[in-house]
Amino acid sequence: MKHRIVVLGAGYAGAYVAGNLARRLSPKDTAITVVNAVPHFVQRMRLHQLAAGRDLEAPMLADVFAGTGIRLRLAPVTALDPERRIVAVGDGELGYDTLVYALGSRGDVERVPGMAEHAFDVAARPSALRLRERLDRLTGRGGNVVVVGDGLTGIETATEIAEARPGLSVTLVARGELGARLSAGARDHLRRACDRLGVTVVEHAGVEAVEATRLLCAGGTVLASDATVCAAGFAAGSVAAGAGLEVAGDGRIVVDRTMRSLSHPDVYAAGDSAYAIGDHGRPLPMSCASAGYTGRQAIEAIVARLTGRPVPRTRLVHTCNHIGLGRRDAILQPVDRAGRATPACQSGRKVALVKAGILATALWATEHPTYGLPRRRHRLPAAATGSRAAGSVTRPAGGAGRAG
Repeated sequence: MKHRIVVLGAGYAGAYVAGNLARRLSPKDTAITVVNAVPHFVQRMRLHQLAAGRDLEAPMLADVFAGTGIRLRLAPVTALDPERRIVAVGDGELGYDTLVYALGSRGDVERVPGMAEHAFDVAARPSALRLRERLDRLTGRGGNVVVVGDGLTGIETATEIAEARPGLSVTLVARGELGARLSAGARDHLRRACDRLGVTVVEHAGVEAVEATRLLCAGGTVLASDATVCAAGFAAGSVAAGAGLEVAGDGRIVVDRTMRSLSHPDVYAAGDSAYAIGDHGRPLPMSCASAGYTGRQAIEAIVARLTGRPVPRTRLVHTCNHIGLGRRDAILQPVDRAGRATPACQSGRKVALVKAGILATALWATEHPTYGLPRRRHRLPAAATGSRAAGSVTRPAGGAGRAG
């Protein structure tokens, strides 16, 4: 029997890992299945643009994986049983021999009372579209938009909305100093950009509660809000923790240097799902760049172990933050090995064009998951094929799609 590889999630990390495994491993010995809850690819890095009013491509995954030999299962992942090596998907079950967990993250809307009930986020396409609908209703008659959180997502969301919807009043709430993790030059540029776009910045204001039309901040400050956007952090879903895998405080799977779960060696994690320690000795942040680095290491480790080769170590680094400030401005902030901002930074229109190019390249790479497919792929030793397959079950789920 073939060795069954199941990839949970078809975001930047999941699509990248699945495509490269299909490119590297012979289909005579392996069967690769990707499970995703929605039928299209989501450009997660651009959801703040979608919310502000831009139209984004959403390639159909059936087209993305067509001709690759990868099976596509369209269903939500509801549970995981790592002892039986079974994934519950929709109304069915799917057995695996090697699992790649790449379900990503969600907006952490539970940290502030009232946030889940009254705020929007840009961590998923449906929530970004709901925010867009609210902004559409406000545009023309005016209103207050409050973005909570001055991390990369919060800054990009506030500046994008302010540029795209000049009739709205946009406020960015920072727990400390605006752009505290940036260099002095980058902070100055960020402040000038906020002034130019009309973004009001409220610093040193911890949000204590969110209500339907206002925010209550520490010290008694009250901010009126017709649309509150949560950008104060991200957290992984509950499937991994519920299955008994070792996870960090934010729900990410704790992995070794090869992206393999410390508690369950048949499970690998990549992207926002992986709590991975980078080469600088610190956990890699949830980001698209981390998805690329952790995904590559997972690919190399899986291929090596299945084919009896030594596992190579790939780079696990965090080198810079690239922050969009609307369509025509951006900041490129390098960081050192400790994750601290270096004095040098770049900003302006050219940096914005580079960031747009990176986003376009990421989309193209996802749409071509097996680009450069070699004529000869690695075969697995007989001992690796069909391992632990006996007794496992694969039951079809309603509404499942297939490509390839």
